[in-house]
Amino acid sequence: MATMPSHGLRLRHLTTTTTTTRPFLRTLCSSLSTQASLPEDSAQVQVQQQPGKPNKSYFPKRGQTLELVCESLGFKGKGLCKVADTGFVVMCDRALPGERFIGRVTRKKDNYAEVTKVKTISPHWDFVDAPCEYASYCGGCKTQNLSYEAQLRAKEQQVRELVMHVGKFSCEELESLNIMKPIVPCDIQFHYRNKMEFSFGTQEWLPKELLLEKQDGSESYALGLHAPGFFDKVLNVNKCLLQSEPANMVLAAIQDCWRDPQLGISAYNVHSHAGFLKHLMLRTGRDVKTGLPELMVNFVTSSYKPELLKPLVEKISSIPEVVSVMNNVNSSIGNTSVGEEEYTLYGKSTITEMLRGLTFQISANSFFQTNTHQAEVLYKLIEECVGLRGDGSEIVLDLFCGTGTIGLTLARKARQVYGYEVVTQAIADACLNAKLNNIYNATFVQGDLNKIDESFGNNFPKPDVVISDPNRPGMHMKLIKFLLKLKAPRIVYVSCNPATCARDLDYLCHGVIDKNLEGCYKLKSLQAVDMFPHTPHIECVCLLELC
Repeated sequence: MATMPSHGLRLRHLTTTTTTTRPFLRTLCSSLSTQASLPEDSAQVQVQQQPGKPNKSYFPKRGQTLELVCESLGFKGKGLCKVADTGFVVMCDRALPGERFIGRVTRKKDNYAEVTKVKTISPHWDFVDAPCEYASYCGGCKTQNLSYEAQLRAKEQQVRELVMHVGKFSCEELESLNIMKPIVPCDIQFHYRNKMEFSFGTQEWLPKELLLEKQDGSESYALGLHAPGFFDKVLNVNKCLLQSEPANMVLAAIQDCWRDPQLGISAYNVHSHAGFLKHLMLRTGRDVKTGLPELMVNFVTSSYKPELLKPLVEKISSIPEVVSVMNNVNSSIGNTSVGEEEYTLYGKSTITEMLRGLTFQISANSFFQTNTHQAEVLYKLIEECVGLRGDGSEIVLDLFCGTGTIGLTLARKARQVYGYEVVTQAIADACLNAKLNNIYNATFVQGDLNKIDESFGNNFPKPDVVISDPNRPGMHMKLIKFLLKLKAPRIVYVSCNPATCARDLDYLCHGVIDKNLEGCYKLKSLQAVDMFPHTPHIECVCLLELC
């Protein structure tokens, strides 16, 4: 397995006993084990009666205030708390482990409640000052004021508990067989994102404590990130500490002039569907020859009016790193950043990035690993788990291949790589990237892996190793059934959602009783990788071998 990068932190290895219980996770286990995929907002919690406690349940009322202590981080990074004496589970956004606070109940389900933090009584453990001025309001970096070491501990603990309670792997099994590896930290904790998407809005959102600073009640245009919980309100952002410095220079330059009435530019209104500017997407790559950063700026607009964008293009093209300015036109009422038409307003239509010795062309709408630095670490770990002999004799099946980045980094050691992906543009990019790197033993096929039938697998030889990198809902039961029938010697499961990952590991290793499917794999290793510091997102790499 890959060694941990040097990061200057002494991580405490987490230990979990079989008596450790998490009611939230036990119910999540039950719900996941009976579904082929899990919507992100459908996780449920359940209170287990504690020994010696009276058999009663406590249902707090909406609007009621409670004094709570956050025990750990859970679903979407929310703090998990319990009501004193009853054990009733309460979830609070932006509550961190050890924090004692007053919370007001905003939403109540049958067996858990959600609260909003009203006042902190005593701060959480491992408190640090967040360097970003928007950290308290923006929905992106919820744990900036939690020390990075503590963030890693919380993520590793969450993965371990999900693997135990959802995946049904015992603590003894994980420890004695050395299955759970320590989480891999990210050496770069800021300015690591190579892609950021900002929204234009007709209504600037301000937190309550800043509303008094606004002198009048008029609405003002905003360019930034959506306020948490709102699709129509935008938090104005002048600088984001997650993106590159050249990208912040572009953002500042656009913020400086786009509201000028003389330009005649309007922000898109998601209610009336009037207005011009929808999104600003900034992508950072590297020049292959010099290694210097190169930047793509993509304006997403409701119509094609290049004359309106000309002043902005002229201003940002003076920034040396800007080599591409694109315009995606999305005339539908939908507010996505992918347009029906695409135009090059300045420079070239793609930028390049290097990963594991390969060069990749990145277009405005290409999928590419968002953290290039940590992707190097992730892909090295995947390559070691795949374990190709290097004699060019083995077949690799790359499921959910995206633009082919994983499969292409393995192709030179394999006989043939077969990649499958539902997104047509991603397949086109994968083929282009294969040609760009003179790789001719990789075949990429467009297809929906959630809708495979009995004929799937007939058009490629039996693979020696399967790589599966699904999106957050995990693998569909049809694909689980196919893999259990295929019986490839090794499966490397790459996951961006440890909950559905744990569920799928349970299916592959222990079977699915109600589907009359027997598991036929052993979990050999599982390692969490922190791809996105200060966020609740966790990546996992799992190695399974045929029994």
